[in-house]
Amino acid sequence: MAKLKITQVRSKIGGTKKQHENLRSLGLGKIGRSVVRPDGPQVRGQVGVVAHLVTVEEVSE
Repeated sequence: MAKLKITQVRSKIGGTKKQHENLRSLGLGKIGRSVVRPDGPQVRGQVGVVAHLVTVEEVSE
């Protein structure tokens, strides 16, 4: 199963509450922080909400 490396590249300041909550549930919150999550519809949906704040790359195991 593929995994996604998600890196926060922009600030959450000025974002909506939903965007703040999605960043927190992904494990982000500071610029430059990265997390690796399994690829799935739930994670893709969360990334879609904050797509303008993060970069996503697919990594192999």
